[in-house]
Amino acid sequence: MKVLVLGAGDLGTEAGLRFAAAGHHVTAWRRRPEVLPSAFATHRVDLADQSTPLPAIDPGTDTVVFTPAAPERSEDAYRRTYLVAARRVFDALARDEVSPRRFLMVSSTAVYGDAAGGWVDEDTAVSPGTATARILAESEELVRGRATTPIILRLSGIYGPGRNHLINQVRNGKARTPGKTVWTNRIHRDDAAAAIVHLCTMNSVPAPLYLGVDHEPADLGEVQGFLASSLGVPRPEVGEAPVNRGGDRRLSNARLLASGFEFAFPTYREGYSSVLAGEGVRHP
Repeated sequence: MKVLVLGAGDLGTEAGLRFAAAGHHVTAWRRRPEVLPSAFATHRVDLADQSTPLPAIDPGTDTVVFTPAAPERSEDAYRRTYLVAARRVFDALARDEVSPRRFLMVSSTAVYGDAAGGWVDEDTAVSPGTATARILAESEELVRGRATTPIILRLSGIYGPGRNHLINQVRNGKARTPGKTVWTNRIHRDDAAAAIVHLCTMNSVPAPLYLGVDHEPADLGEVQGFLASSLGVPRPEVGEAPVNRGGDRRLSNARLLASGFEFAFPTYREGYSSVLAGEGVRHP
C-alpha cells in the first residue's frame, strides 16, 4: 500500500513509521523534509503556500493522512494550515487523477465546545466556540465533501515523549488545582498514531468519524496528584487554574474500541508512567 502523509510532524512521523514497519510505502510532505526518517520518500512542501504548485502525487497512492499543525493559535494560521491546505490537496488529487481508497484527517474535539461536564460522542452535534474551532469544523466538511472515503479522527489532549508541559508545571510547583472538578481528556501520541494506522488499514469500511481519546476522562486535579506522587513532589495547591481550552466535557472512545482498536496506554496512568520513565522520543 502507498501512503501519503501530509504535514509529517511528531504525530504524522510516528504514524508513518508504523505504516513503514507494516511494509507500506510512505511518502511524506513537510516544510523541513531533512528531519524525516530515511524510511520515507520525502518532498519539501508548504501546504499553505498558494504561490507554489504541489508536487505530482503518485498515481498508486492508496491512503492519504492529513495531519497538519498550525504554527500558532490564530484564525489566520488555522485557515491556512487546515482549510487552504486541504483545498489545495484535493485540487492536486483531482489534477493528477488520483482517488485514494481512504483519506484520514486528524482534527480536534475542540469543535464540540463546552458540554458542562456531560458525555460527548460522535453523535453529539458540534458547537465550535472559537474561530479556530470553526475553521476545523469547516475543514472537516470540506474533507467529507471531496474524499471518496473520508475518515475524521478528532483527537483530544495529545501527550507523550517530549510533551512535558503539565509534568513541568507540577514539578516546578507552578501548577494549581481547580477548586471544582474540571474534566480533561487525552490520548498518548503512540496510541493516536496507532489509531491512524488502524483506521486506514482495517478490513471493514471505517466509519466517517471517530473520537481519539483513552478510556478514562479524568479530573485535572486527579491527574496532577498522580504526577506529583510519581515525581515525589507536593501535590499542587488549590488555586486559580487556567481555563480548560477544550471545554468541560467527558469524551467517549466507544466507537474506536468497537472497530477493534486496542490501546497501549488505556489511561493517563500508564501513559504518564511511560513518559516519566523516558520511553519513546518526540520526532522533530
